[in-house]
Amino acid sequence: MTRRRSPSRPSRTPRRKDGARGQGQLRIIGGEYRRRRLPVLDLPGLRPTPDRVRETLFNWLGPTLSGARVLDLFAGTGALGLEALSRGAHDATLVELDGRASRALEDNLATLGITRARVINADAMRFLATDPTPHSLVFLDPPFRQDLAAACCAALEQGWLSDDASIYLETESTLAPEVPAGWLLHREVRAGDSTGRLYRRRPTGKDSPTEDAC
Repeated sequence: MTRRRSPSRPSRTPRRKDGARGQGQLRIIGGEYRRRRLPVLDLPGLRPTPDRVRETLFNWLGPTLSGARVLDLFAGTGALGLEALSRGAHDATLVELDGRASRALEDNLATLGITRARVINADAMRFLATDPTPHSLVFLDPPFRQDLAAACCAALEQGWLSDDASIYLETESTLAPEVPAGWLLHREVRAGDSTGRLYRRRPTGKDSPTEDAC
């Protein structure tokens, strides 16, 4: 997943003719591909979720990662989806609208030799309008200030989530996200101008104790 921000200052790195500004690097933190570094295109607004936030999130997820079916919407660099695969997820679908970022994701999967993942070059909301397959872990990091978070969360409830799914939602810190009634806030973390929230899904009609964020 990628953090999409409007840059506060113009980049000093010269642009190439294709609009990219060279490459950065993404480091896998844990699991099978720990310490592997992958190239990341320097496209406008495209940045990997910081290492500290990823490490915190995956510590929260812990054993739920083993065998998980992962959906990474607005995947960007694929930082979260790739990390989940490294840590034992069964498979992953990475949805990314930008064609260049999608091709870079496919290249990085090939570099790691991962065959249990697919990259979908598509708009996330249009993808969610297709026939759903339940997933046990969803990463959702929509572009800021485009009013996409609530719509995506509602769409996920149309067959995209397993009964006990975990959903990680990252938004601008000024936004109080609207989520379905059955999503219980488990943990949250703030980094810069963004806040990440991990929810546990409670199927409609089933009682579950309220979970406190920390």
